[in-house]
Amino acid sequence: MDITIIDLRRKIYNWILAARPKTLPAALNPVIVGTSIAIYYDKFHFIAALIALLCSLLFQIGANFTNDLFDYLHGADKKERTGPQRVVASGLISIDEMKTGIIITFGLSFLLGLYLVYLGGWFIFLIGVLSIITAIAYTAGPFPLAYHALGDLAVFIFFGFAGTIGTYYVQAHEFEPLAFWASIPVGALITNILVVNNYRDIEEDKLSNKNTLAVIIGEKLTRLQYLFFVVVSYLILFIVYFLYKKNLIIFLPLLSIPLSIKLIKMIYTLKGKELNKTLELTAKFSIIYGLLFAAGIIL
Repeated sequence: MDITIIDLRRKIYNWILAARPKTLPAALNPVIVGTSIAIYYDKFHFIAALIALLCSLLFQIGANFTNDLFDYLHGADKKERTGPQRVVASGLISIDEMKTGIIITFGLSFLLGLYLVYLGGWFIFLIGVLSIITAIAYTAGPFPLAYHALGDLAVFIFFGFAGTIGTYYVQAHEFEPLAFWASIPVGALITNILVVNNYRDIEEDKLSNKNTLAVIIGEKLTRLQYLFFVVVSYLILFIVYFLYKKNLIIFLPLLSIPLSIKLIKMIYTLKGKELNKTLELTAKFSIIYGLLFAAGIIL
């Protein structure tokens, strides 16, 4: 019995490791910011927001499972790697188990999403289906996006535009330009999580023929890409201020500048495994900015 309990605990831990908890702020941010806009316009719908959050989390976890499996199958992830441990490459979860996990996770996301389709119609159905297809095609299929320098664009579109605008739409049943502008820093800072990941793995990805954007444009331009996304995220605040909410409270995200400066210094000075901490802090930065931005919109 004791051995069985230990094995169960170990298996649960392995699945938690596969879900990559430190990346999950990427799933929270678009829902938080999109919901804040719904609250601002008095369109808040609690159940819709909750289901959107659950779907987003399941979508992110499913994407992480898929990446873990297919990066291993493509030979991009090996047992010894610079980045955090991957469960399939390490033998902690079998290929068949991971395939089952992917089906269950995306299946649950799809089933929960049907309620959002009921609220938002075919527009939401299209976003949901395309999101799942893109998450799988990110590392799987005949033309994996991450292997052809399209991963950054996919993350920006689906975690930025689709996630933020879609969250607002299922609650308000209408399009709102503010949701579009707000989706830009959301997408930019979540994409920066990927930028750090790919920047750290440039040499390993070259050897595996994984042509990420970082591999193609090189280290110098990848660092500039990271800096650009941070700067754009702060500049968007001025657009929101002048066009939608002429209240200085909208500049609350400026409180995160000390952390952003620290991160920029890190990406310009650290290499290899040292960047794992930068990756973790970039995910935290995205959620800190998102919470401050959401508070600035609501208050």
